[in-house]
Amino acid sequence: MTDTDPDDGVPSEESTTTEERSVTVDRVIAASPERVYEAFVDPDELAAWLSPEGFSCEIHEFDATEGGTFRISFNAEVEELEPLAHTFHGTYEELVPGERIVYTETFESDDPGMTGDMTTTVTLDAVPEGTKVTARQTGIPDAIPPEDADEGWTDSLGNLADIVENA
Repeated sequence: MTDTDPDDGVPSEESTTTEERSVTVDRVIAASPERVYEAFVDPDELAAWLSPEGFSCEIHEFDATEGGTFRISFNAEVEELEPLAHTFHGTYEELVPGERIVYTETFESDDPGMTGDMTTTVTLDAVPEGTKVTARQTGIPDAIPPEDADEGWTDSLGNLADIVENA
């Protein structure tokens, strides 16, 4: 991205670091950390809450064990969102029941702006109201504005709350 240096008005190159290509979203959910964790590692529940508004989730492969892999598609529910539908795959790096989930994921796309591995770290902290769920995603591909990833995680955590709070 090219920017103008405010000191001399000359264009300068501005680099985006991996740290800048990240989001952190949190939400308190009225359920125990163990219950919330289960919704992350059960494929049927994950499919019910993970996709953001306007998409459905299809699980193609799912092995929620450390070193296990997954492959998931977000399918558009309306035609205008079809260009944003995508498939991704990844590996579970760390699974600590009721506490922490770490996984990597990569989009399956020919678009060079969608390349690279993202890492998502989910922490589950017991609070008086239930569980504070914090999702931190780093390495967001260049083609995805971080604010879109933030909005997607906000939608997903709202869906998660609807599932585990009403169970």
